[in-house]
Amino acid sequence: MQIIRRNLGLKLLSVALAVIGWAYVRFAGNSALSSHFTQQLSIPIATVGVPVGEIPEFAEREAVVTIATKPGSPAVKPDEIKAIVDLSGKGPGVYTLPVQIVGPPVEVQSLSPASVTITVEQLITRMMPVAVHYVGTPQRGVVVLSASTVPAEVTVRGPAQRVAAIASVRVDVPVPSQPGAYDAMVRPACVDARGRAIPNLQVSPDLVRVRVRSGRTESGS
Repeated sequence: MQIIRRNLGLKLLSVALAVIGWAYVRFAGNSALSSHFTQQLSIPIATVGVPVGEIPEFAEREAVVTIATKPGSPAVKPDEIKAIVDLSGKGPGVYTLPVQIVGPPVEVQSLSPASVTITVEQLITRMMPVAVHYVGTPQRGVVVLSASTVPAEVTVRGPAQRVAAIASVRVDVPVPSQPGAYDAMVRPACVDARGRAIPNLQVSPDLVRVRVRSGRTESGS
């Protein structure tokens, strides 16, 4: 007992210092507990402040952001952070604008892309006739006697450059293989001079009724 009691205070102090030293090495050396932890998120890029009657077009639709949060804070959900580009006061034209991160207080460590190039175009509306376009191989002795669409015209709305590129608004129907009648609801498509579909255009109505009547030629009867 004398041996145990001798210098008891110093022994207890040594044990306490050893415990403190172990705790420092165990926890202070752990970067996940002593510093920020990082997250990498992929979030869609949205535009704000778009003037009425205009539409923005840009190629890069997602931003990859690396953020740091404080120890003990919950992980940030992708829907809690937004990547926006402010177009307030911008008229038609081409702009390179910064991507802004909006959300809970976090430290943004990296952002790609940091800016995007956006083309702002005026939205225009135009009435255009609907053309019947036949698809397939013509059958010998079978001809189209009449063809019509209801309505005969549709309203097209979209960016000015895309609307200007429209060569025709057409409905594709099969070439008649035998005499008879074709009656169906068909979705019209806006195509350029090469027959390629032009995307991102609103056509109203989105379906038209197509009626085609076919018969035989005198030589094919």
